[in-house]
Amino acid sequence: MASTPSDADLLRTEVLVAGGGPFGLMLANELGRFGVPALLVEPKSGTAFNPQANATQARTMEHFRRLGFAREVRELGLPPDHPTDIAYFTRFCRHELARLKLPTAREAEAAVKGMRGSWSAAELPHRVSQKFVEAVLLRHARKWPTNDIRHGWRLLDFEDTGGEVVARVASADGASVRQVRARYLVGADGARSTVRQQLGIDYGGATGFRRQFMGGKMFAVYLRAPRFYEVFPHARAWMYVSVNAQRRAFMASVDGRSEFAFHAAIHEGEDADAWTEQDARRIFSEAMGCELPIEVLSMLTWTAGHALVAQGFQRGRVFLGGDAVHLFTPTGGLGYNTAVEDAVNLGWKLAHVVQGRASESLLASYELERKPLAQRNTAYAKHFADSVGLFPATPQLEADTPAGVQARQAASQHLEAHVRLEFNIPGVTFGARYDASPIVVPDGTSPPPDTPNEYVPTACPGGRPPHAWLEDGRSLYDSFHVGWTLLALGPDAPQGSGFQSAAKAAGLDLQVVRHADPALRALYEAPLVLIRPDHIVAWRGHDESRAAEVLRVCTGG
Repeated sequence: MASTPSDADLLRTEVLVAGGGPFGLMLANELGRFGVPALLVEPKSGTAFNPQANATQARTMEHFRRLGFAREVRELGLPPDHPTDIAYFTRFCRHELARLKLPTAREAEAAVKGMRGSWSAAELPHRVSQKFVEAVLLRHARKWPTNDIRHGWRLLDFEDTGGEVVARVASADGASVRQVRARYLVGADGARSTVRQQLGIDYGGATGFRRQFMGGKMFAVYLRAPRFYEVFPHARAWMYVSVNAQRRAFMASVDGRSEFAFHAAIHEGEDADAWTEQDARRIFSEAMGCELPIEVLSMLTWTAGHALVAQGFQRGRVFLGGDAVHLFTPTGGLGYNTAVEDAVNLGWKLAHVVQGRASESLLASYELERKPLAQRNTAYAKHFADSVGLFPATPQLEADTPAGVQARQAASQHLEAHVRLEFNIPGVTFGARYDASPIVVPDGTSPPPDTPNEYVPTACPGGRPPHAWLEDGRSLYDSFHVGWTLLALGPDAPQGSGFQSAAKAAGLDLQVVRHADPALRALYEAPLVLIRPDHIVAWRGHDESRAAEVLRVCTGG
């Protein structure tokens, strides 16, 4: 590492987080919640301006609820009565081909309490731009007194000395350079991660998938079109997809009024990096199928066709998460949501080790748990991209002839199936599991099959706890403790004193939460269930005879 600043410029912290996107900001919230000092540096002057990701999955919303700001997020983005449908057209002003009707934000908040089966949840998905979510994450991260959030600063380099990480950070203008000494460094610095590159970790998986749509280079325009709803002849939606032989595109409503995130396929031989605002208007017009003036707020290019996962998520005292370890084609909206769960998983583990509640061996479980999930989720996203992107859009699709009618009928049949495959995904959302984890205690049972469009609630250790609404109107999850929760279920459940004693001896923050309702006992299929701080079932059983051993295993001992 190059020469370091003087001791007068030294900064000390427990965790240095390089990057302030969804993963970095969510991690800052998790660490702040546990009172762990963290310094976050982000080169940009603030949170994202461009819309980027546009869908917050239900599991992510449950984590936002756990942190206390799910309602705040749900009030952002589309107006409360704006439909969240996904709809497909030959062009936006012409033939509608398929539609998945979904509830408005207001309807979702009311409907969730009556939902059972696959969608039994504390929260339903919410269609909101990442730019709004990042602002909420930042606002709450700044509330924790142990967090030091510094925009306009970037990580220059670092050295893992074995006992700590010594790094240099610099202000954006280069005028100030500070040395940082931290217990741990977390690379939250995106797809071109400086941290990953310095560690010498490459991506594995596949990229460069070529498809008519969602494969190859894409052109993104953040635009304002105040008259869109005046000229649009169909029912409102949240996501609009244009399917024709000239130009495939999709567009998400950002504010439900005039702002949209528009993305179009770039054809072989086109130099979209040189396109002007006039070109942006031309490409948008191809998707519209009618004239509509727009204001271009920003434009850029990006590449679809990734299913990449880093070969490692940790080296010594350095960890990686978010886009630094997985790159998706954004079908299914899985990239940002997977990043949030990376932070949820890593946060409590770093906190336990920093605060002396667990040994450093616990940290090895981060990669063991999250890497298989990244591989699973990138595979699902590729499957969804193949389903829509390999569908051939021919000129016949727009013909005003009997053959054109037939082509549109065939397209409708395919797209009606596809939209449910990609957007009705409780199995992907809730079915992520850590079955092979060394810090989960198996009980000899097997979980249901992992399928994208169906989720079967199960308390089989390693997955999300089954959800239920309590008689007082609260979510069962609302009764969980910040740290470890031992659920004592049913009228005759053991007292939990054995786990309380074992937790006290181990220095763990555990509370026994009793629910006498026999229905909850039946749902969990055991009277005692241990819930981790990240709301994962760690163990279930019928007595407390192995309490000390269970807690030792679940904390990496």
